[in-house]
Amino acid sequence: MNILPDIELMDGQCVNLLHGEFSKPVHYDVDPLQAALDFVKQGATMLNVVDLDGVMQGGMHNAELICQIIDQVGVPVQVGGGVRTMASAKWWFDRGAKRIVLGTAAVMDRHFLQEVCSHYPGKVVASIDEKEGQVMVNGWRESTAFTPLEIGRSLQSSGICALIYTDINFDNDHPEATLATTTLMASELRIPVISSGTIKGLDDISRLQLLPNIAGAIIGRALFSGALSLADVLAIASQDVPNPAML
Repeated sequence: MNILPDIELMDGQCVNLLHGEFSKPVHYDVDPLQAALDFVKQGATMLNVVDLDGVMQGGMHNAELICQIIDQVGVPVQVGGGVRTMASAKWWFDRGAKRIVLGTAAVMDRHFLQEVCSHYPGKVVASIDEKEGQVMVNGWRESTAFTPLEIGRSLQSSGICALIYTDINFDNDHPEATLATTTLMASELRIPVISSGTIKGLDDISRLQLLPNIAGAIIGRALFSGALSLADVLAIASQDVPNPAML
């Protein structure tokens, strides 16, 4: 199973959001570029970088910093946050992004999603962010009337290469519901599923490896807080567990 260290940026700083609330960012006293380089030095083979200002406002707000990461880390970088036009998609690919992640645009603008998938086959990932059973959009401020599985099924024929599933409320004390939804998504969908934000301990990685169609996991807070070391995570994720999904 592939592990993607997650670097979330707000005003040029590494942060993490509690329950997806922009008013409660957890700041980490680390240079984003150095964090990216350290992850690669520890064995990461791909990074996930999110422009949270772009998620909130649309557009590109940490572009210069993300480009530095793309240029210097030497591994593929998956970029998300505020990519909602063909121009912005082209901009990122022209600057070396391996893949782009579409959240709000994937859910709300299917014409754009199909267009960008057609222009960049195998390079577009859709992100489904859930809160209390409903898919959230526009910076996780607005809920839709759809469940993650309903959106996931509707995206299968769009041309995306993978689907990221995030439970915004995973900070609660009942992770069983999140694992149940992740299991449902992985078993019901034909496209590879990437679990995001569901790793708190090494046992969580072992559980994910047993699920069909799980192609990878995105891990941010557990690494930045020191709760987990990337070396330990990669050691478990590299164990030979039968899994047909490919990232």
